[in-house]
Amino acid sequence: MKSRIEYYPHFPDAFGKMVEIGKLIRSSSLGHNLIHLLNIRISQINGCIFCIDMHVKEAKIDGEKEIRLHHIAGWKESPLFDARERAAFLWAETVTLLSENNVPDAVYEEVRSVFSEQEMVSLTMAVAHMNSWNRIAVSFRAVPGSMDKMYGLDRAGL
Repeated sequence: MKSRIEYYPHFPDAFGKMVEIGKLIRSSSLGHNLIHLLNIRISQINGCIFCIDMHVKEAKIDGEKEIRLHHIAGWKESPLFDARERAAFLWAETVTLLSENNVPDAVYEEVRSVFSEQEMVSLTMAVAHMNSWNRIAVSFRAVPGSMDKMYGLDRAGL
């Protein structure tokens, strides 16, 4: 399998800014593990295998339990996620599927009961950021695993 184009060299300034935004999100109070879980779930919804592959490997490297990674797609039925993670998944799905639901007040209130205003903004930025990467990787058919060595993801042992 081959990517349609190597997109980064055609707009390096923009992609550099996206990387910077990712660093800002990772420095937020959301925590790395929650961000990994969200990135995987959003990528599942968007069908971005490149990003699923990347973020599963990152999560494993950062110590996430493998069984929880397998449960992400069925998080609503899984007992393995706490209230904060469940609220984050709900927000991520609702914001990702924006055209289907327009973010109902009930969802906002449920998530807001768990996250502060600052965290809600960070959470929304994380969702928007991952959706942007998904749209780029899917559009140009980024090949799963093709960046593993460069990003050190081969350490995941997958």
